[in-house]
Amino acid sequence: MSYPLTVTASAMRAINRSAILETIRRDGPISQSVIAERLDISLPTVMRIVGGLKDEDLVRALIDKEWSGGRRRSLLEFNAESYLVLGIDLGGTKMYGALSDLGGTVLDEVIIGPHGTSGEESYDRLVNLIDRLLASPKAQGRRVRGIGVGVPGITLHQEGIVRWAYTLEWKDFPLKARLSDRYKLPITVDNDVNLAALGELWFGAGQNTQNMILIAIGTGIGAGIIIDGALYRGSTEASGEIGSMVPGREFLGKDFRDFGALESVASGTGIAARAREVLKTQAKQINPDDVTAEDVFDAARQGQAWAWGVIEETVDLLAMAIANLTVMFDPEMIILGGGVSRSADMLIEPISRRINGAVPALPRLVTSRLGLRAAAMGAITNVLHNTSDYYIVRKLS
Repeated sequence: MSYPLTVTASAMRAINRSAILETIRRDGPISQSVIAERLDISLPTVMRIVGGLKDEDLVRALIDKEWSGGRRRSLLEFNAESYLVLGIDLGGTKMYGALSDLGGTVLDEVIIGPHGTSGEESYDRLVNLIDRLLASPKAQGRRVRGIGVGVPGITLHQEGIVRWAYTLEWKDFPLKARLSDRYKLPITVDNDVNLAALGELWFGAGQNTQNMILIAIGTGIGAGIIIDGALYRGSTEASGEIGSMVPGREFLGKDFRDFGALESVASGTGIAARAREVLKTQAKQINPDDVTAEDVFDAARQGQAWAWGVIEETVDLLAMAIANLTVMFDPEMIILGGGVSRSADMLIEPISRRINGAVPALPRLVTSRLGLRAAAMGAITNVLHNTSDYYIVRKLS
């Protein structure tokens, strides 16, 4: 039996610390008195917590001062340059790594793709990527706060175990333990789309929202769900596996444990597969075996009827998934990310038109601002949260 959590004195200090740090990060430069007023915390409490944040180099005082009513007040800002974070996105076909400061400024990056590896080969390629970033001239003499890794599959984020990542052929893979033994740095492991959602929340299109969903459409399809400013994981940490949505009766009674029903037809992989089936029935000067999702969108832009048919069906499938997510979670915003989002100009308006009137409230449907960097940017958030005893608090009404 589980029991309600209570707030200890140490937890309350951590809650206040999290709120103050986040206020400085979002709203700085800001004075301590304004922080106290805004958060309804006593000024001595703010001063004590700010002192600790300064000692940790997460916050710094500006040389410039703010004058108010004849009194001089020191202004505080988030010290984004104090630490570096390595953010890694182990995509289904590409690996991407970024060396960034805490403010999301990318100092160096490495792209490996298509890597075409699986099992131990994928792990070796990941280690090589991390080693290259740690050896970057931009990292020399700088403190590394931690390494965050996004994995395309279901992960147990606290244990750092990859339960199942189909494209990497990892099952119950102890990724955090292995990386911790090698690097002696704080390591976080999470689902790649969860991290991409955090990246958009902190640095991208989702800033200043509290309820949003990122849908990543690439090799597969997944979603990162933010509720009340926090990542929603579900009871088995499998929330957002929307690639396994069932988009029609014809998918019932079939085995989609490795690759979900929706992503088998609406992901980049699924779009290409459907296009190949269409091309096999037509006398086209195109080799069906070489067709990619990008080719299908390009052909549709050129007015080729066969491609428009595939795109129209893709829009229908994605519209149904987005409508279902909308009525379940009522987000302010839904962000399209992943490789297919590069063709968002052919998706957003048609999807919005299809679901308008079918759902009680239409969310804003936008494109990712971070693109390939989204999961790596989310790793910054994840590392800071997991090395700072970070809290997000919501009062029930």
